[in-house]
Amino acid sequence: MSSLSRELVFLILQFLEEEKFKESVHKLEQESGFYFNMKYFEEKAHAGEWDEVEKYLSGFTKVDDNRYSMKIFFEIRKQKYLEALDRHERAKAVDILVKDLKVFSTFNEELYKELTQLLTLENFRENEQLSKYGDTKSARNIMLVELKKLIEANPLFRDKLVFPTLKASRLRTLINQSLNWQHQLCKNPRTNPDIKTLFTDHTCAPPNGARAATPVTLPVAAVAKPATYTALGAHGPFPPAAAAANANALAGWMANATGSSSVQSAVVTASSISIPPNQVPILKRPRTPPNAIGMVDYPNTDHEQLMKRLRSAAQPVDEVTYPSALQQSSWSMDDLPRTVVCTIHQGSNVTSIDFHPSHHTLVLVGSANGETTLWEIASRERLVSKGFKIWDMANCSVLLFQAAIAKDPGAISINRVTWSPDGNLLGVAFTKHLIHLYSYHGSNDLHQHLEIDAHNGSVNDLAFSHPSKLCIVTCGDDKLIKVWDLTGRKLFNFEGHEAPVYSVCPHHKENIQFIFSTAIDGRIKAWLYDNGGSKVDYDAPGHGCTTMLYSADGSRLFSCGTSKDGDSFLVEWNESEGAIKRTYTGLRKKSAGVVQFDTTQNHFLAVGEDHQIKFWDMDSINLLTSTEAEGGLASLPRLRFNKEGNLLAVSTANNGFKILASTEGLRSLKAIESRAFEALRAPPVESSVVKVSSAAAIANVSPSISRVERLDRSSPAKPAAILNGVDPIEKARTLEDASDKVKSWELAEIVDPAKCRVVTASDSADTAGKVARLLYTNSGVGVLALGSNGKQKLWKWSRSDRNPSGKATASIAPQHWQPSSGLLMSNDTADVNLEEAVPCIALSKNDSYVMSACGGKVSLFNMMTFKVMTTFMSPPPASTFLAFHPQDNNIIAIGMEDSTIHIYNVRIDEVKTKLKGHQKRITGLAFSTNLNILVSSGADAQLCIWNTDKWDKMKSVTIQLPAGKAPTGDTRVQFHTDQIHLLVSHGTQLAIYDASKMECTRQWMPQDGLSAPISYAAYSCNSLLVYAAFVDGNVGVFDPDTLRLRCRIAPSAYLSASVSNSQSAYPVVLATHPQEANQFAVGLSDGTVKVIEPLESEKKWGGGPPVDNGIPNGRTGASSATSNPAPEQIQR
Repeated sequence: MSSLSRELVFLILQFLEEEKFKESVHKLEQESGFYFNMKYFEEKAHAGEWDEVEKYLSGFTKVDDNRYSMKIFFEIRKQKYLEALDRHERAKAVDILVKDLKVFSTFNEELYKELTQLLTLENFRENEQLSKYGDTKSARNIMLVELKKLIEANPLFRDKLVFPTLKASRLRTLINQSLNWQHQLCKNPRTNPDIKTLFTDHTCAPPNGARAATPVTLPVAAVAKPATYTALGAHGPFPPAAAAANANALAGWMANATGSSSVQSAVVTASSISIPPNQVPILKRPRTPPNAIGMVDYPNTDHEQLMKRLRSAAQPVDEVTYPSALQQSSWSMDDLPRTVVCTIHQGSNVTSIDFHPSHHTLVLVGSANGETTLWEIASRERLVSKGFKIWDMANCSVLLFQAAIAKDPGAISINRVTWSPDGNLLGVAFTKHLIHLYSYHGSNDLHQHLEIDAHNGSVNDLAFSHPSKLCIVTCGDDKLIKVWDLTGRKLFNFEGHEAPVYSVCPHHKENIQFIFSTAIDGRIKAWLYDNGGSKVDYDAPGHGCTTMLYSADGSRLFSCGTSKDGDSFLVEWNESEGAIKRTYTGLRKKSAGVVQFDTTQNHFLAVGEDHQIKFWDMDSINLLTSTEAEGGLASLPRLRFNKEGNLLAVSTANNGFKILASTEGLRSLKAIESRAFEALRAPPVESSVVKVSSAAAIANVSPSISRVERLDRSSPAKPAAILNGVDPIEKARTLEDASDKVKSWELAEIVDPAKCRVVTASDSADTAGKVARLLYTNSGVGVLALGSNGKQKLWKWSRSDRNPSGKATASIAPQHWQPSSGLLMSNDTADVNLEEAVPCIALSKNDSYVMSACGGKVSLFNMMTFKVMTTFMSPPPASTFLAFHPQDNNIIAIGMEDSTIHIYNVRIDEVKTKLKGHQKRITGLAFSTNLNILVSSGADAQLCIWNTDKWDKMKSVTIQLPAGKAPTGDTRVQFHTDQIHLLVSHGTQLAIYDASKMECTRQWMPQDGLSAPISYAAYSCNSLLVYAAFVDGNVGVFDPDTLRLRCRIAPSAYLSASVSNSQSAYPVVLATHPQEANQFAVGLSDGTVKVIEPLESEKKWGGGPPVDNGIPNGRTGASSATSNPAPEQIQR
């Protein structure tokens, strides 16, 4: 349903309410599902009209939609049951128990038994948990308090609990306006037209002479109360639904705009927003037809789409742990970076800081002297520094600016430094006119990319955005916001602010891209990428300089700023209403400047103020804690978290900055430092090890490896006063700590079962077929295997004293899990030759459903009931690989046996497009959100790159096979967590590609003790390891940057002696745990599943190979990997 049709329902609801059609009002509320009337719901619950309560609820949710819904229905039915018992109506209580409460026994059988036992008591209050149960009225009141909280927390009720603000008789008003318009079109309008019907358009009968057009004033009996409406002009009827799209993120702001707003609340409707054709996919989501499947993961509001289609089958979709309290993400104070790791001297006042998006110890710093500096925190080294200068005087349009720069270059300061989302570019905004863009290629490789004379005066902020391609958004003292492409071409020029623009915040909701901007007068505006003017005009708290930021997951919006009087404000906004949701307390009054803030981990806020850092939990207005970071901070320090949230950079009062770390951040830094100092002590590598020039090797080494080896090589015994900008005391402390841990690296060989932990999944052996596909659940509590016979099995670990987290572990055996119905997850294999079929599988992000196929149709299974929810894509051709789109679970990429790739929209059951580029069946698919590409691999040894915006083929490359090797066998692909580097595995090799260029940067081929073909390979969850399984039973653990082997796990370590000696079983597939980097599972050719981990005393697989001058040391040439290899250079 379009947004305008939805609004029409609200108008009808208002009309019915005004006309006292009470039953019709609530019937329409229920049937449309647009507005949940909490008052009506409470009235019916207070009256004990339980059937009407559930009937009304059914318009919005079903018992099995999610855990909130399940809890809501449980509380209602439990109350209904207890009231029957209290009235001693045993027969009715039994009926409720069997018909209404039985459904919950699937999820908590013990609770159901306890409810059943209440029948044996004369008074159920004898049960200890119900001893405080009062009378019926008070019990209903208590229940309703709980239900209200559950309903407000339930994502299915989001935006449905508040009726929109409408003027009285709004529908009548619109009809009057329509009649005015019709009357103006009359050729011979009468002064007092006679309106007799609304069923046909109004027209005046021809009089003796023509009269001037006048507004229509209708009598009460006609439509509305007496009123005169101004002429509206020639407006057309309702626009098409697609053109009426409205930005959901902005809609509430518009509806609540102040009277001074350029967008008046009385006239803002969906149709008032101009949206380019490429942005029509609607922000304010249309209601999906009942026959449409929705595959958006809970708790996204579009989860409702899936439920609408599946409700008739009454199948639960959301995994529930019942009846535990609502889950809260666990955290502790150790998660906050509060421990000072180092103090770094910059040389000038630090004005802006930003961490690299994927290399989390790489810090970009902007200074008051115009200097841009790149620091490696792990080694405390200044990698590169760029002082301010004009790259091209011809680009500077203002002669006075040129003269001022020529006279005093130091007068230019930096307002903002920031990385692009992929980390390949960095932007610098200066206090005079210019922005600079540098391209970054790792190490200290920083190149001038673009200079733009962006604004007249100071450029106050700079940000990267991605409306359709990567762009730069800037704002300045000239009151303008501008959008530029990467060639320097101006795409948009937004005018409307009446004061200098202080900050910009680009963001997107669904497919709509927009920009928030704030000016120094406290005005907030929002812009779409069009020329339609601002869509929001709102006041920031305090009417002063304000910065806006979204939480890491993009779901919550915050702002922080300071008024002209020095009062600071930190608030969270309710986007759907355009109002302040909460104001955080703890900020001081009368600040001398503008406070700065940042967010992290979707949980914490940090503000720099009064020479300290203050922290808040996002969900609490009270100050959580604060730290002075051992003193010396600036009065209003600049601060920035890294992406992981375990490091925090904060500016000091003496021209430097400090790095603070959480417990996890300290562990991470310590590990990097340890590897770095091992590298310093390692013997130099011999030239024969790697058959590639040292210059090429160093130039092309990955950034993470380059960081480790670029330590200060001056003697630690003779430190300079300031060593590369690092406090020598801090560096000496680090050297001392690290030196105790230096060990010479050697390859770990695990042959004995006592040297690792192994557990076999019970009942996993299946003589009917091998394990063809293997997955961990995203929650990390289970393993899912798909056999070559099309059957799936699920094992789960339960919570216990030995395993309090309930996560997968090799220390405890998992249980083979099945629903109480005994159903199996079996794919459609009718008329399928299983020996030729290629099984494929994909799991939803919330572990609620799994898609799989084995030569037949693709089946969608409910992970709790194992029921088949739907099937699609009947062969031929058969599906051979499945992958969910990472940003839209309604879109699935399906690789086919005939070498095509179908981009399939599950919601509308339609193939959106077919991609053709391979010669043989598809064997792998991987999405990169950073690069907006899909990489496909096939049995033809080809890699194809597809643009995910238009699904155009961008490039095709052939993997580098050994001489004489035919292009056959499965080629698989997986992206590194940085979404740029790509792991490519084939029976003949492991390879790392830079997907931005689709160039092979590392390659390893089976050799020495690992000479058998590779059966499967995968990154660890943090991409710090690569696991590879071999058809002879060996498993190799590799360093991901160099593809150096760090550990070999022999089959004798995890297989029984008889199996290992006979070589009757080998790992067909391998999966890595989603949270534990050193845990993996293998699916064997005999149908067995094994979970393998290092010993608890070891904690990890082997040690990382050391680095010297950018080239890893350790093994002989046989284990080396090449950098940007030419075919003749590849080490075999």
